[in-house]
Amino acid sequence: QLTQDGQAMRYAPTWSPDGKRLAFSDKNGKLFVLVLEGREVIEVADEPRGQLLDFSWSPCGGHLAFSMSDENGWRSLHIWSVEGGNVVRVTGQDFNEFSPVWDPEGKYLYYLSDRQFAPQICSIEWNYAMNRETGIFAMALRRDVPHPLPPESDEVAVDAEADEDENDEDQEKQDDDETSDAEEGEDDKGDESTEPSYTKIDFDGLAQRVVRLPLEDDNYRGLSAIKGHVLFVRGTPFYYGRDSGMRPELRIFSFKDRKATTLAEGVNDYTLAPDGTKVATREGSEIFLYDANPKGKESRKAVPLAGLIADVDPRQEWVQIFHEVWRRYRDFFYVSNMHGYDWEALRDQYAPLLDHVAHRSDLNYVIGEMIAELNAGHAYIAGGDWVVPERPGLGLPGARFEWDGEAGRFRIARIFAGHNEEPAYRSPLTEIGVDVHVGDYVLEIEGVELKEGMNPYELLRHKTGQPVMWTVNSKPEREEARQITYQPISSEQDLIYLDWVLSNQKKVEEQTEGRVGYLHLPNMGAEGIREFIKWYYGQIRKEGLVIDVRSNGGGNVSAMLIERLSRPWLAAGFARTSDTPTTYPRTVYIGQMVCLLDQNSASDGDIFPAMFREAGLGPLIGKRSWGGVIGITNRGTLIDGGTVNVPEFGFVSTDGRWIIEGYGVDPDIEVDNDPKSLVEGRDPQLERGIKEVVERLSAEPRRLPQRPPSPIKTP
Repeated sequence: QLTQDGQAMRYAPTWSPDGKRLAFSDKNGKLFVLVLEGREVIEVADEPRGQLLDFSWSPCGGHLAFSMSDENGWRSLHIWSVEGGNVVRVTGQDFNEFSPVWDPEGKYLYYLSDRQFAPQICSIEWNYAMNRETGIFAMALRRDVPHPLPPESDEVAVDAEADEDENDEDQEKQDDDETSDAEEGEDDKGDESTEPSYTKIDFDGLAQRVVRLPLEDDNYRGLSAIKGHVLFVRGTPFYYGRDSGMRPELRIFSFKDRKATTLAEGVNDYTLAPDGTKVATREGSEIFLYDANPKGKESRKAVPLAGLIADVDPRQEWVQIFHEVWRRYRDFFYVSNMHGYDWEALRDQYAPLLDHVAHRSDLNYVIGEMIAELNAGHAYIAGGDWVVPERPGLGLPGARFEWDGEAGRFRIARIFAGHNEEPAYRSPLTEIGVDVHVGDYVLEIEGVELKEGMNPYELLRHKTGQPVMWTVNSKPEREEARQITYQPISSEQDLIYLDWVLSNQKKVEEQTEGRVGYLHLPNMGAEGIREFIKWYYGQIRKEGLVIDVRSNGGGNVSAMLIERLSRPWLAAGFARTSDTPTTYPRTVYIGQMVCLLDQNSASDGDIFPAMFREAGLGPLIGKRSWGGVIGITNRGTLIDGGTVNVPEFGFVSTDGRWIIEGYGVDPDIEVDNDPKSLVEGRDPQLERGIKEVVERLSAEPRRLPQRPPSPIKTP
């Protein structure tokens, strides 16, 4: 044991190359160096926002490079030196610089920086998004360090001169090696007691001695260096709700050849051997080993994992998990006072129950009760090492059956329309070539006759992913019956949801003569932003808009949506060939809006209506929302694969008050969807939303201007 009295989770212990010091950071953002001799722990830096994880030792072990954040959100490079113990800021606040790593020969500091400012332009609205913005840079540590990529000459020398040049180069290389060895702490006198000579750094002007490596900017991460090369991961663009169609690659750049080659594809992470000759990658759930050179792809070898087993005592794991969850809440709960509770006393209160835990679900119950004492939303414990029986899949048709007692047959009572243009809303019975209609009788499923007392869904079990055949007829007889085949879906939830949305749109359209639009946001994640993009732009010229966040499951995109909805309309424009004006900004909604919310509007679904009102976009209609807005992250799985989420990020108003958490968002107009109305097929909240937006249109209509008279500019 090297340290004592730790009071926070610690990360990434990294040995200095000389083995005399160990650098590590903790959850509070502090960076430490432990001096092995004497066990002294030195606090090097304190990151004020989050954690500090991208630190690396110089090859001589005399310096530690890392990045820290500034108030503007960018990161800047810093270097701590053993001699003097000082931290020197290397770069300024204007640009984002991070992931510093050292040249093994002690000449350069490599790092990543976002310096590509040509953005990707959105194809739906005139806006931009940054992608592939990161470059790789080399910083010369001293003024006498040569350019890492000097100009190349295409001149050809005669043989005698070439021999002389080659001899000179060999001598220069030998001199460089000797100089490098001396700089990196090689003791020519053999005196092991002498403190090594650490790499010299000329800090004055250091940030200006920079060269960009000749690589096209991209989504780079995971930078590291070996002699003559740098390795890095070329990542993929981030899409919400779909795959980018690309695979992350581990690449290696050769300074000699001045080009990069791919070592491995589909890489999640990688690590270098200490001597820099090998690299291990994690690709999915497998591990592979490569030679760390430009031709290393050919050396790919799988690390055999088959047959690896562990003897596990679940009770020991359960005790460890309990205390780790307790520590994570101690370390990461969004306020240090734990809402006023004595967190150690609560641990002592619940720990004796571990003696009675007989299953992982029991442990989740005990932990759930303990963390619930804090009275905070998003306090989740889930999963773990237990077996859940696999449920049989169903080959669903996107329809509803009903029994016709008089005919003694099942018939199709309803077919969900779906949107076959979108895979999420594919409705099997509406696809081209499937000849079946509402009212048709289903006589057989997969050759089995449907009779009274049978359940059609029993015959659809285990049919996912394969065509399903029915015998159907417009009458309850076999004569003139026909066979149809459809490709089933495994869940009808999306079709039911779409049917509800379309019915709401129809109600709004009919009751407002098409003047008002409607869109629903199921969550503030991939599905929610998809639905916003799908329905918002097509209705952007409606006079009014009902935005529905009832039963919104939360997420993290509400700010994107509020920003678009609250854009101010500043001007209009006309062209000779256009009958309608454009707007400035080009994509802006100018109509009246209302927002529907209910008791199931949760998390970011709480925040959206609160910010909708804060932005002055319109009234909130419905019921008070759930009231859970402390954000969470996952700090890694537990030892048996379970997960725990700690509420980490509280929500505060602009005047400095904790808001929403534990209470929710009150509507401006309270309307209850009572059971009687719902049974009757009514939606009082939607009805009131329509009423309010129509009244606002009458009081303050918002329309684009007519074309003004053409200006006359003759004198």
